[in-house]
This record gives sequence, C-alpha cells and structure tokens, in this order.
Amino acid sequence: MRYSLADFLEIRTAAASGFSPDGSKVLVNSNLSGTMQLFVVPRDGGELTAVTSFDEPVTGGYLPTSDEILFIKDEGGNEHHQIHRIGDDGTGLRAITADPDHIHRVGGVTRDGRTLAITSNRRNGVDFDVYVHDLHTGDERLVFDMGGWCEGSGFSPDGRFLTVYRMTNRTFDNDVYLVDLQTGDRLHIAPHESEASVSPPRWLPDGSGFFFSTEIDREFSAIAGYVLTNASWSYVLEADWDLSCSIDWPGRSLLVTANEDGYTKLALHDPDTIALRSEITLPGSGITTGGFSRDGRFLGLTFVSSSEAGDAWLYEVETRHTSRLTTSPNALARDVFVEPEVHRLSSFDGESIPVFVYRPRSVSGHAPVVVVIHGGPESQFVPNFNPVVQYLVHRGYNVVAPNVRGSTGYGKRFHRLDDKRKRLDSVRDLEALHAWLRSQPGLDASRAALWGGSYGGYMVLAGLAFQPPLWAAGVDIVGISSLATFLENTSKWRRAFREREYGSLEEDYDFLVEASPLAHVDDIRAPLFIIHGTNDPRVPLGEAQQVHAALQAKGIPTELAVYADEGHGLAKLKNRLDAYPRAVDFLDRILRPG
Repeated sequence: MRYSLADFLEIRTAAASGFSPDGSKVLVNSNLSGTMQLFVVPRDGGELTAVTSFDEPVTGGYLPTSDEILFIKDEGGNEHHQIHRIGDDGTGLRAITADPDHIHRVGGVTRDGRTLAITSNRRNGVDFDVYVHDLHTGDERLVFDMGGWCEGSGFSPDGRFLTVYRMTNRTFDNDVYLVDLQTGDRLHIAPHESEASVSPPRWLPDGSGFFFSTEIDREFSAIAGYVLTNASWSYVLEADWDLSCSIDWPGRSLLVTANEDGYTKLALHDPDTIALRSEITLPGSGITTGGFSRDGRFLGLTFVSSSEAGDAWLYEVETRHTSRLTTSPNALARDVFVEPEVHRLSSFDGESIPVFVYRPRSVSGHAPVVVVIHGGPESQFVPNFNPVVQYLVHRGYNVVAPNVRGSTGYGKRFHRLDDKRKRLDSVRDLEALHAWLRSQPGLDASRAALWGGSYGGYMVLAGLAFQPPLWAAGVDIVGISSLATFLENTSKWRRAFREREYGSLEEDYDFLVEASPLAHVDDIRAPLFIIHGTNDPRVPLGEAQQVHAALQAKGIPTELAVYADEGHGLAKLKNRLDAYPRAVDFLDRILRPG
C-alpha cells in the first residue's frame, strides 16, 4: 500500500514526563492535538486525560508534594517562555512569571515543594541569572549573577544548595557551582583546565555527596562520585561511549545511560558499590530516556526508534518488568518503516565519519539519495523516528544521514574538529560522503540532494555553494546563509554562546564571511526549497530571505515558505502538513524517485 506524507505526519507520539508524588499517575507529553501538550495516565494503564490544550507546545513536570504541574509556554515560537502552574485535572491555571519580553526557565524545585529556581535574562536581556522563588508567598530573590549563560539545575535533598550550570567561552565547556542559599557561598565543582563538560549533581539521599558525569581528562564522559565534606571527586564508572546517570530519591538505584553509536543502553547499578544490578531490557533498539518515581519503585521511560514514533513505558525496578503505558495513533502498517544500516566512511584527511543509511524496500536498481544533516552543530543524528525520513524511503529515496565532524557522541576530539576556522572541514566531509555514495550499491549519486535544519540548513547551503557539481537540490529549514549576518542579528543572549563555536565578529569576521554560503551564492546552481518561521530568535528570518532573493535574481529555481506563528522549526502540525509535502514535491520534480 502507498501512503501519503500526510499519513506519516499524522502519526502521534508520547513521552513520559514524570510521576505524581504518590506514584499513582504518570505525566505524559503528547502531540495528540497537533502540538505537544500535557496529559495524565494512571500508572497501571488507562486513558489519557488532557491537562493543557494550548495552540503553543508546552513542557512540564509535577511539583514534588502536590498534584499540581509546572509548565512553560512561549508565543509563536519566540522562546520567551513563561512559567505556569496548573492542577493535573486542568483547573487552577496560574502564571508564576508574566514578563513576555524576557525568557524564563524552570531550574528545579526543592523536595518540600516550596522553592522554585528560575533562570531568566530579565536583568538586561542578555545575561541569564538565577533566582529562587517561594511558591507559597511569591517572594523572590536573585542568587546567581556571574553573567553569560547560566542555568539553575536542581537542589540538594535538604534544599540548602542550588546547582547552577554556567557555560564558559570555550566550546562545549561549562562550570558547575553549588550555591549555599543560607550563606551565599559558591562551591565550584570539578574545576578544570582543559575543555570539558560537567553535568549537574545527582544527589545521594543524605546530601553527603553526589554522582555526575564529565569528560575531564577523558575522551568520553564517565560517571564520577563527589564527596561534599572534602570537595573531592573521582571516576567510578567508565566506558568506551558517553555515559550519564540519575539516582532515585531513596538512593537505592543508580541509573546509567550509555550512548552507543547513537543507540541507548540502560543499566541499574548499586550506588554504594557501583556493581551492575541489571541491564534494562528495552522494547527494541532505539533511544530511551527515563526518570524514577519518588519511591524508586518505577521508571517512567520514553522509547523511540526508527519504527516507533515514541510512547511512554513503565519499568518496575524490583520485578524488572516493562509494560507499555501509551499507544499513540498510527494508521500505517508496521512493515512500512525501515531501520537504518550503520556505516563508516573515510573523509579527505582519513577521519572516520559515521553514516546511517535507510534503503527503500521496493526499489530495484539505483534510487536517488536525500542526505539529511543534523543541526547543532553540537548534536548527533540518532536513529529516532522521523516521519519525513520514513516517508522519503517509502517514496523510493535512499536517505543517508552522516554525523560529520563536530558531532557529539564520538568523543571530545571528534566533537572539536569543526571549531571556528575548521568550519569548512565539516563541509568537506559532505564531499567525501558524495564520493562514498558512488561506491555503494543502489545509491544514485547523480541524483543526490541535501536536507537539513538550523546548522544542518547551513550545511545544505554550504554544500550547494562550495560543491556545486555534486548536489542536485537542497531543502534548507531555518538555516544560516551567512555566519556573519547570523551572528550580527541573532538574539543578543545567544551571540556569545554561538561565537565560541563559529568564531567572533571582532576577530574572525573575514573568515566568517568567506565560510558563508551567501558569499558564494553565484556558484550555486541547484534548486533550493527554504522553510522558515517569522519568530525565529536563533536564526532570524533574514537568513532565508537574503539567499532566496539572491537565487531569484540569478534565475535559480527557489521557493520560500514562511510561517508567521513559528520560530526555530515547525512545532505545529498544520504547518508541517503544509511545508513538508511542498518540499518533497519540490524534490520529486528534480530527482524523480521510483
């Protein structure tokens, strides 16, 4: 049976978002209404009950001591999130912040449910400071204002210490501080000289210490244990892939998550001995996140794979039994979906580049290729559910998704290979990818297009501009056409953070211009489809408009689809149902699949 792209886009998804304080209910984030909203489902299974019903997507979690939920919501994708609270029966909606000119994020709640940490740039519109807010009285005070990008990241079990995560001016490097809310003192956790990431603490129940993950003096993140009395730490669990962790409130189970070539592995360890207790059997090979109930008896899991759009699952720690909590609507036959093959290719300098390849089942001979490039660039393509990818394969395309240099998940060295003036090395990985396509059975490299969003959109435009003979078409979604104008016009609070990755306007301006597709627009010859949101605070709409205008002036076939109620990407189903079929039809006219 042949399905339409709308059939794929109409598939719904759900994610576990935490337990009620007594563990009897699970909060679920689902797009049943067309945007991600909050629902409640009984832990023992049953029907979803809607909590929120807004046009804009929301995310949230239960307060620790009541059946109330904290959630955040913006307007039209502008990312000026405000914090609200609501009963899990959908009543009692109240605003905690009401300052639409600034951003507010939840930075944790104390276990007694009284104190909320709020991260906001309200002081000057640029720097993110951290406040503590009394949820009973509404009183609020500033507790951390070191400047730059800071985030509240949870409290110690007794509520005395607030964790603050602060980005530095080095790539993928951060500091973590414990703020003593009684004295105002700050303890710098795991200071380091070389670039490294440090996660927030996962506290032991008595507050004597915590676990965290870091890559200090290592290639991959490992689990470390911290002793508060003498401010010392050491590694307790290491592997050949990145590890992260969480711990239940009673301190009985340490959950360790491994990212193995983009796939998730979960295991429970003894927090005292670090001995492995059990590996968690998942519904299949895919990506899984999870969180404990307050008593530690259950894990609420979200499982997503190439063939599973995402649903909430329940894992019982004692019995090791896994059961499905939600079954999201999906009208397609199971055998429609395709799992990817994992390959490695050698780039121009011998660097090994991971590649996921999705092949259509019913196509003989050589089929056209759509190369899907992830955003970030500090991110990783993982084999989760992507309805557009699955439709393209169903339609008769090969889909190839590389993790070019600069991607996360393959070690600290690999992640830093595209920093600043090494930017175009990642673009050269696309050239090596195209050469690799020519050597693979069933892939028609002469009919290869690029598709990507955000930084992936920059890579699409860069491929078309720097390698014009190779690529037959491009689809750019909220992409950067000029690194210089992007940095000049992105939100002020983002500029310094992005300059540490791309280079600074003050010191690297000439290179930023030279590495920009817009500076080489005269070399672009392939047709281009562009999607952008009017309210995008990250990559302004002007990035799309300027490359679209330049290509129009050259007579290159180009289309620009702009959505007035969207920001950095398409969050609303009605807009996805409009934009993505137009983009695929655009590719069909050029690449002629099947």
